[in-house]
Amino acid sequence: MRGMEFMMGMENDPLIATIHHLMDFPEEVEKVVSTPARAYVRDRKAMASTPADVKEVPGALVFEIDMPGAKTGEIKVQVEDDHTLVVSGERRRAEDKEAKYQRMERRMGKFMRRFPLPEDANLEAITACFQEGVLTVRVEKKPPPEPKKAKTIEVKVGGSSEG
Repeated sequence: MRGMEFMMGMENDPLIATIHHLMDFPEEVEKVVSTPARAYVRDRKAMASTPADVKEVPGALVFEIDMPGAKTGEIKVQVEDDHTLVVSGERRRAEDKEAKYQRMERRMGKFMRRFPLPEDANLEAITACFQEGVLTVRVEKKPPPEPKKAKTIEVKVGGSSEG
């Protein structure tokens, strides 16, 4: 618990704030400075800042992902590599030339989450609904295969089996 107390006290540390600020380049600068390591850090940060709940209900998996302030046109739901659900997009801050921000805590920028889907996921029956800042993606499951029934062969009396 002692380590957690130490980290909690650092949230207002100017050095930590400067490091966080340096990692949040504007998009124009990021295009010039972008490296594979930088992209990895950006993607990890985007994934960590997009909270999600995954629940199993009868016949389906339901993903509930918080996306406050996002617009439906900024959200993309895809299935990659046959069984990976990818939810991505970008939140943008409204331009306000007259405002001078005193504090900026709301996360803006790209967001992304990847979820492995089970083998029985019905990739043709996926729905997505965005309401009140929460994206709900429902992935239906394929019904289990019915057990094969034994084939019954009629037994005749008399006669030969050669025909």
